[in-house]
Amino acid sequence: MAKKDVLVLIGSGGIGSAIAEKAGRNHHVLCADLNLENAKTTKEKLTHAGISSTAETVDVTSKSSLEDLARKAQSIGSISRFVLATGLSPSRASSQLILKVDLYGVALALEIFRQHMMEGAAGLVVGSQAGHRLSRLDSSVEKELASTPAAELLKVNILNSPLMAEPLYAYQVAKRGSSLRVQYESVLWAKNGARLNTISPGFVSTSLSDAEKSGPNAVHYQKMMEATVCKRPGSPAEIAQLGAYLLGPEAQFVTGSDFLIDGGVTAANRFGEINLEF
Repeated sequence: MAKKDVLVLIGSGGIGSAIAEKAGRNHHVLCADLNLENAKTTKEKLTHAGISSTAETVDVTSKSSLEDLARKAQSIGSISRFVLATGLSPSRASSQLILKVDLYGVALALEIFRQHMMEGAAGLVVGSQAGHRLSRLDSSVEKELASTPAAELLKVNILNSPLMAEPLYAYQVAKRGSSLRVQYESVLWAKNGARLNTISPGFVSTSLSDAEKSGPNAVHYQKMMEATVCKRPGSPAEIAQLGAYLLGPEAQFVTGSDFLIDGGVTAANRFGEINLEF
């Protein structure tokens, strides 16, 4: 059987699977998740859409697990697309776990897959508007978050400050840090002829966001929906439109960028009449 170009999807939630379905035509999609059943659910969805796919387990906090996944992908074909859509809810996870998955896991995955992407490939990290909520960090801190090798990343001073006891703050720093990491890594990916970008969705209707609507910050999430231009959450399909563009040939001039797609919430928070102090 002839080998196909491969789209590797890590994180089989609503946004990741929507991007894979939109961008995975003419590819084999390798769906990977810590929970194999989640990966299988995405595989079945893609199969019904006429897209060939397989399901695997992966732990983004494990170097050996990520390396195994890269080898499995290359046994299928050349890796031309990479989508990293893992993420933990600050209403459900501890600060320590959020930093390990949403920051360290991103850095580790990008370091490893950088070495396996074909020339002309494109990668995409699904971040969050939460990364845009913070005031600008000191330039030395931003450089540390962006460029410290993954193996040393969790030792960075800011990640061990008392402020990190609050999961939501840890989540915001993790998402800012992962965006900075993408910018840094894009320079290294470019040496192999590959592109890398981030998208930062706002409140999107997924199982993860449903947990937030009933969590400790529910009132603030309601404010966010009211602040959007269309007065509703976004949909995974809307996010996938942007994701597919960034992964596709029309975006060859686009790399190292972070695209905020939040219905206008961040702008309203900075310059409008809402104040999201969380």
